[in-house]
Amino acid sequence: MAALYAGYTLRGLAPAQNRPNSGIQGVEAERDSDHVVVTDSTRCVTLYKVSDQKPLSCWTVKQGHTLTGAAVYNARTQEYVAVSDRKVIRIWKEDDIILDKAFKATVSSDVWRVHCVAGGDPVVLFHRGAVRLLDSLLSAPQQPIEEVLSPEEAISWSTNIVTESQQFVIFTTEQKGDHFLYLQRLNPNSLQRYHLEREEPGLSPLSFSVSYRDKHIRLLYLYPNGHVYESVVSVRAPVPEEGAQALPLPRSLLLSLPVGEGLLQAASAQELDEAHVAVVGVPHPSAGSGKDFLCIWNTNFQTLQAGKEMAGKIYGQLWSFWNKLFIPHGKTFSVIPYDCPKSSLASALGKQRQVKKDESKAPTSVPSWNTLLHEEKAHPSRTAETRKTRTNRKSQSAQSLTNDQVLELIKTAPVEEVQREVQLLLSRTDTQDLQTSVGQLASTLASRSLNDPAFYTPSSLVQLVHTRYLCHSVCPDLVLLALERKDYFLCQLCLQFFPDIPEVVTCACLKVFISMSDVDAAKVNLEPDSVFFMEALIAQEHEAGLNGFSLADEEDRSDNLAEGGATAQRDNEKASAAEQMCPVGLHKAVLLNEILQTAYFDSFLLPHLKDLSSQDVVLFLQYLQFVYLKFSHDACKPTQGLRSPSLTQVMDWMGLLLDAHFTVLVMTPDVKDLLLNLHRFVKSQVRFVSELGKIEGSLQELDKMALKRDVGQYSIEIIELF
Repeated sequence: MAALYAGYTLRGLAPAQNRPNSGIQGVEAERDSDHVVVTDSTRCVTLYKVSDQKPLSCWTVKQGHTLTGAAVYNARTQEYVAVSDRKVIRIWKEDDIILDKAFKATVSSDVWRVHCVAGGDPVVLFHRGAVRLLDSLLSAPQQPIEEVLSPEEAISWSTNIVTESQQFVIFTTEQKGDHFLYLQRLNPNSLQRYHLEREEPGLSPLSFSVSYRDKHIRLLYLYPNGHVYESVVSVRAPVPEEGAQALPLPRSLLLSLPVGEGLLQAASAQELDEAHVAVVGVPHPSAGSGKDFLCIWNTNFQTLQAGKEMAGKIYGQLWSFWNKLFIPHGKTFSVIPYDCPKSSLASALGKQRQVKKDESKAPTSVPSWNTLLHEEKAHPSRTAETRKTRTNRKSQSAQSLTNDQVLELIKTAPVEEVQREVQLLLSRTDTQDLQTSVGQLASTLASRSLNDPAFYTPSSLVQLVHTRYLCHSVCPDLVLLALERKDYFLCQLCLQFFPDIPEVVTCACLKVFISMSDVDAAKVNLEPDSVFFMEALIAQEHEAGLNGFSLADEEDRSDNLAEGGATAQRDNEKASAAEQMCPVGLHKAVLLNEILQTAYFDSFLLPHLKDLSSQDVVLFLQYLQFVYLKFSHDACKPTQGLRSPSLTQVMDWMGLLLDAHFTVLVMTPDVKDLLLNLHRFVKSQVRFVSELGKIEGSLQELDKMALKRDVGQYSIEIIELF
């Protein structure tokens, strides 16, 4: 899943009072991934080294002059180019100290922007839509510039991209509520105009971004109502005739973001790759209105995969370079690293969910979410049916009820009849129609079960969850209903399959699981693979070698012996043996593992974790310690195909529990030994990582070494490290 990492401040902001913008005009890539050029909205251009968070150089125009275009870096000539006072193009090198002494040329028409990307030549876009290569323009700065746009048309956004064989200047315009996209090819020189579809009356796009892949230019744009659209243009489109009308530009809805109360005022969306979009200035779906977040959404599965609250005012500006997001907010200009690994349905349905081998080979029954959203026709797989099967299906369809009839039946019929009709409906409903009917059925069943204590259909609810067309947003009462009826198998399935369970519901499940007795938990039927994993984990015998940690730590052993005591050593051995015993029963451990694998956000989970009792916290920490020791064991190999938490998830939950209850735990005498053990865990991991750091250079050299000869399938080689 995508992740947002800890950010840092590149510089402070000092926007004028009541000014709607941040004071930053633009951010552009420089020579490598650690340098950017930042242009203020007034007079200053600054070169920053991002990792050091400090400026390397700064250039300023004289008082009375204003920078009207963001500076760009020309990698071919190692020069910077900017526009001041709309008509003055300035070019300088890094060692130039005084900007006014560098080269400058005055052109005959107002300039909108200068664009330059790696692999392309600098281009100049004029306010009236004309485009010139910078070198061609400087050869005759006063050359006449034609007007491409109509008198009432104005540019709202622009960029520049380079494909395999062509360079494009792309810009959008607005005219009387209509929006247009222009594609200016530079080789050959041609201009194509597209008309964007209208949104609701009075709504204009808040932001645009462009990407290029698979021979197509993809335009992404965000509206104030939270709709994120994508329009695709082929770079192989025929060159239009001069004076041709604007072509209609089809669009597809990628995301419908939550907007809270009213419309978005200052927000921006930036495509990160083919499956992920970063959005800033949009409320988090679980945080309510009044707070602005930076979020990464997966467009394939319509899931929120990472989020970070942004303090202060949001200005609707967002730049992305080299897996870093640059965002001005409040009085800070922040840099936030991110990672977007290749997404799969498994990772979207749960945090680091492991896929079984047989699951990866079997064809999935889940259709594309984009297909469902955009109402494209699905092409279900055709399986061979016997004549008898087809005959049975026709007879069942004639006798069975429709979806609406089953919904009415659920409100009054007895349990047995409801379960039978739901099963028949699911068996004969086409995949395309199942998406909507499953949510209606689950909501109706949950509503009656909550209002009627005598009514509950566990088998029907399990069937509905197994279709994988349900999520918490569609039926928010389902998990709490399962907890109320003590249907822990249904709880387990919801935790596995629902990607959007709120943190408050996760904590509610944790409270019930951790406080239930082992005897009651043993009576629950659970998913077999997760039970098999815990059985194997508990059955493993303790061995001496641990990955980065040893209970009989050399330092601790020497300290114990120095203090005298074979007694201390024996006590340590007894404690170590006790720590190898699982503190909870088998089925209770399986349910706790589901909690560990549920997706969450730290800031939303911590307040709810504080509601746990100290007794439950200690028991959960003891269980996490047990799992950690088993996972750290050299002999502990994860069993392929079995659902299990990861070591990272175990460590993350340890940290969350300690953060939420640290004061109480420190003041509790009975927890002293547990905290000391956890301290040793951290100490051993730090020492282990430190030792790895000492040989980092050698490992890097080994990675760079190329095999000089084919050593066959088996060989023994001696590699000297020096």
